[in-house]
Amino acid sequence: MAPNENDRDEFAALLDDSTGFDTPARGDIRDAEILEIRDSEIVVDVGGKRDGIVPAQDVQRLAPKVLKSLHVGDVVPIYVLNPSDRDGNLIVSLNLGLQGQDWERARQLMESGDMLEAEITGYNRGGLLVQFGRLEGFVPTSHLVDIPPETSETERRTALNSLIGQAIGLKVIEVNQGRRRLILSQREAQREWRTQQKKRLLEDLRVGSITTGKVTGIRDFGVFVDLGGADGLIHVSELDWHRVPHPKDVVKVGEEIQVYVLELDQNNQRIALSLRRTKPDPWEIVEQTYQIDQIVEGTVSNVVDFGAFVVLQDGIEGLLHVTEMGDGTLSEPHSYLKRGDQVSVRIVRIEPERKRIGFTQRTPGSDLSIRQAEISTEQADETVGAHYEAAENNQTPESINETVDAVEAAESNELPDQTEKAIDTVDIVEPIAEPVGDDVETPTGDLAVSAEETDEEDTSDS
Repeated sequence: MAPNENDRDEFAALLDDSTGFDTPARGDIRDAEILEIRDSEIVVDVGGKRDGIVPAQDVQRLAPKVLKSLHVGDVVPIYVLNPSDRDGNLIVSLNLGLQGQDWERARQLMESGDMLEAEITGYNRGGLLVQFGRLEGFVPTSHLVDIPPETSETERRTALNSLIGQAIGLKVIEVNQGRRRLILSQREAQREWRTQQKKRLLEDLRVGSITTGKVTGIRDFGVFVDLGGADGLIHVSELDWHRVPHPKDVVKVGEEIQVYVLELDQNNQRIALSLRRTKPDPWEIVEQTYQIDQIVEGTVSNVVDFGAFVVLQDGIEGLLHVTEMGDGTLSEPHSYLKRGDQVSVRIVRIEPERKRIGFTQRTPGSDLSIRQAEISTEQADETVGAHYEAAENNQTPESINETVDAVEAAESNELPDQTEKAIDTVDIVEPIAEPVGDDVETPTGDLAVSAEETDEEDTSDS
């Protein structure tokens, strides 16, 4: 009676035991030395009495470049397919052995959090296929940077197809060799890369230096600027020397601008920038530029209950009090002026030390009595003072830091109730309200300053 397969396995095991050889089991991965490379198979030494055989079908699966690089004497990883076939041969796979090395490398990368580059080889409905050594990895669409979730199916396919052949930075986020699942993320890699870039920038930049960056995002509270892989924040108060109604009135996304490095926070990885400090402060030469009774042209930057703020061409901003509008009998500034209007005004006072300037539209010798003029001037002084003080209180470094904290919390997904879409766009961050004005958009939330409270302070002062 011919021996069956189990008998042959037992005999081979007994033979191995007699020689002190650790009998390989199915699924083992071992190092083996190449003894012979034949046309149809490769013979390897696994350290026992029996040589391992890499069959023809396995050799054919090897990439031509890999096969050409193999030489007698090379030590290679092999995967045990069958400890003993019908003829008692030890059948091994070089292809699966090499893949085992790639699985191990993937596990190490996932544990270390290191980034890698992989070439995109294709795509399917769920995302991109990438080459990871001899393995095929998968990048879900939700982990791609440049394809928003709301993209239509046709646009998504076009975008995915255009990426084939490109190499992208990735991080390994899941390794399951048993299910042959290797999942990678471009989004996580970009976050890691930007963290490293910010660390490098914080080391290289110096407070007071001027550098170039590109505007990447505009929010109510300020502007994000890419300095070469890491973003810095220009708070709305640092966009110009005058009060800015909204950052979009000053810069546009994609615009390249010169910025002043205002603050570097190594501990919290923050870069605070300024746009206005790249320009001369017009208040330093205001008395050389303007004189009392000079007629100037300006733009209305904001209309409030007690008057309107007017910005001159060089950024100087002053108050046109309601009693100084038109013929002096107006009671509702909003019915007379609106933001963006061009007006001609006369300068009535200049206070460079307090960075204040006052305007009037009334002409000398008008019907307004001297006492009324004095009262209106006092009112204007008190009101503009309240305005600037409220604005200054709302532009402290603490306000900036709170805003940055909220943005970073959103980006690091520390806000559990927010969707991934909200985190990506950072739209979940509530803006800091501007201090005065009925026509100013006033957000709500923990980060916002109550516009109603500020209005009450202003009107009570006036």
